[in-house]
Formats: sequence, C-alpha cells, structure tokens
Amino acid sequence: MTHPSASFSATLRARLDDRPGAFADLARAIGDAGGLLGAIDLVRVEGDTKVRDVTVLAADADHIDRIVAAARDVPGVKVDHVSDRTFLMHLGGKIEVVGKTPLKTRDDLSMAYTPGVARVSMAIAQDPQLVWNLTIKKNTVAVVTDGTAVLGLGDIGPEAALPVMEGKALLFKEFGGVDAWPICLATKDEDQIVAAVRAIAPVFGGINLEDISAPRCFSIEERLREELDIPVFHDDQHGTAVVVLASFLNALRVVGKRPEDVKVVITGVGAAGVATTKILLAAGVENVIGVDRHGALWRGDSSLSVMKASYAELTNPNLERGRGDDVLHDADVYIGLSGPGAVSAEGISRMAGDAIVFAMANPTPEVAPEEIEDFAAVIATGRSDYPNQINNVLAFPGIFRGALDARASDITEPMKIAAAEAIASVISPEELSADYIVPSVFNAEVAQRVAAAVAQAASPALV
Repeated sequence: MTHPSASFSATLRARLDDRPGAFADLARAIGDAGGLLGAIDLVRVEGDTKVRDVTVLAADADHIDRIVAAARDVPGVKVDHVSDRTFLMHLGGKIEVVGKTPLKTRDDLSMAYTPGVARVSMAIAQDPQLVWNLTIKKNTVAVVTDGTAVLGLGDIGPEAALPVMEGKALLFKEFGGVDAWPICLATKDEDQIVAAVRAIAPVFGGINLEDISAPRCFSIEERLREELDIPVFHDDQHGTAVVVLASFLNALRVVGKRPEDVKVVITGVGAAGVATTKILLAAGVENVIGVDRHGALWRGDSSLSVMKASYAELTNPNLERGRGDDVLHDADVYIGLSGPGAVSAEGISRMAGDAIVFAMANPTPEVAPEEIEDFAAVIATGRSDYPNQINNVLAFPGIFRGALDARASDITEPMKIAAAEAIASVISPEELSADYIVPSVFNAEVAQRVAAAVAQAASPALV
C-alpha cells in the first residue's frame, strides 16, 4: 500500500565523477532502492566533477533515508546534502498578507490610514452593515482549530496544527478566491473556544471549524451557529459529506441505481460519519447502517451514548446487528470513514451486484482497492494515487465563496446538497465512468459551479 509520492520527496545535491555512465550508476542505485527519479538539474561543472540536483520520490521518511544511503554507496558519487522538499515548502509559512492599495505618496497614506480612515470608521459606527462593503469582512474566513484532531495525527496542539491550517487558507485562496486566516487556539475548553470565536467574529464573513475532536465539535458548531450571524461550517463533517454525496450520486448513475433503493453501510460514526449519514438521508437514501468499533448501531440498544442513540433513531430500519462485514451482506454501497481493517475483501465480496465502495481512510484505506477489484463496480478512496479521490477541497472553497457572495448567515442542508450536485455535474454523462466519478481538484469549474449553486440555494438564509 506504499507508493512513492511528492509528500516524501527530497533533492540530493550530488557530486559525480565526470565520466560516462556516472549518472546511470546513481539512477540505478536510486531505482534499486525503490525511489522514483524526478527533476535532474545540472548545477555546475567543477573540473572533473559535475554537481547535480537530483529529486527523488519516496514512500515515507525512512524510505528517503534508504535512498540517500544507496546513493552514497555508489562509487564516484558524493552526496553533499539532502533537502526535504516538503519542509522547504513550509519555510517561513505558506501564506502572507498582501496589500491591495499602493502606499507611494502622502495622499495614499492619509487616505488608507490616518486621518482619512477615521471617516470610514465613523460611517461604520453609524451603520454597522457598511463593514461588509468597506472592510475585508466580505471576503474573509477564519480557519479555527484547537489542534485536537489534526489529519490522522490526533491531538498535537495548536502550534503543530498551524501548518495544516495555513495549508487550508492557501486552498481557500487558490480555489475560491477567499482570504482565509489560521486561528489556532491554545485551549480545549468548549466554552473558551466558543467565546474566542465569538470575540473575533466581527472581522470575518465566515467561520471554518477544523480538526476539533468529537464529540465537542458537534456542540461547538451548534452553539456558534446559534450565536453568530455569519456562516459556521465544520469542514471535517460537512465538507466530507458534500464530496461523498457528489461521488455517491455519480457512482449510482454509473451502476444505474437510485438513492431510495440502495442499502448503505458506513463504518465510522464520528463527525464525518454522522454528517455523511444526514446528507444521504436528506438526499433520499432510506437505509443507512452505521457501524462503530462495537458493531452496527441499532434503535433500542441501551449501551449507546446519547449521540449514537440519536443516530440509531435515524438509521438501520431493519435493526441489523453485527460487525461491518456482517451487515455488508447485500449492501449496495460501502462508505469507510474509519480506519484500515474496518471491513475485509471477503465482506465486500458479499455485497450486492454492482457494488460501490468508498474506502476513504488515509493514508491506508479500510480495504485495499487491489483486493476488491473483482467485487466492486466503482471504487473511490481519499488518496490521490488511485482513481476517484474524494477530497474536501472540492467543496469548501466554493461553498464559502457562494455563502459570502450571497451574504448568507448560515450554511443550510439545501446549500450543501446543492454543492454536492454541482460537483457531480462537472462530469458530463459522456465522461462519466467507473474510474471517473469525481472531478479533479484542479478543475477551476468546480469551485465556480459550487459557488453559484450555493448562492442560489442560500436565498432563504440571506441576512
């Protein structure tokens, strides 16, 4: 399941003897170590030595070390230093503030700042709604976390979460034209998080909650949605749900099934699992079975927590029991939002014909796609090195772009469904296939369609 990728890539500054076959020896050693060659640049020639920058792709950090060791063992090759390309990208951070107004003269300064800015401030004081037109608020989102559920890393704290939130802000700008800023809070206390977000809300047109552990993420979002007059969106829940629904709709089209007719099994009843279930139900699915580490959730189980008991009330209409593999029998769709091993290839083999499998655990899916190719008609993962990557970046930039454009005060279920349908619509019927149910994250049409659809659906939620 390990694949060399740019996530683990390095540039080796190597000195090679200037002789025929020297670079071929180095390339062979890298290949024998399992590395993939990327860019190869000649830096300079120094007498009988050529200095080259050689970029290699590896499967993990230890693999980089093995590739470097193999390169150093090649006769006539000296590796001066190794640069981790991912760390280089993060040096000094990935985002910055850039002024929109030139400051070249005294007149520029007097209008942008004192004394001219006082008139603008007084105008907003007299009519607070002018803040939307006269400040950055109309195009700014806060990306808020406490660092307790970061990627697959868990509770790593606010400082360690900052590179991830910077990346999120970069994606907002690149794909949605939204100015986002990372806010990493040094508290896990729910009341303090709510108070902090409430206090900074005047600056922002929307709040994107990110990587906050369950179950606190549910109540934090609910409280902020009640207290603020700007959209509050927990991307781990709703962004995932939107892209899953988009992929689900297109996958059903490929196999010729309808939402109301299919049985769906979801492993993982955390933030993403609950939100995905709710959006599937809203889209017309009638039979969803949620499975946690103890088995299928069913109505009437006295051992369930309050949250999971509420979930069970909405799902599993036939009160099926057992582990993930057990309830996969005759299921049409499997959605994995859990971890590797949640289901097996044998369990997938017992699904209904033309089965749809979304194994989204990252980096290791719940079940290896290679093991189920004979059992599933459509397979999607959360990884970029397989077809059909289900990635939140398809959703949140366009959703916030549309919400900001419409001056929405909330992001409602109809807005999310509209976003999912817009993502799905990017792939035309002629293009749709088992290996192409999800558009590329680099398709500029995605964010544009999502923004337009969300803005149109937002009309009941306008301020």
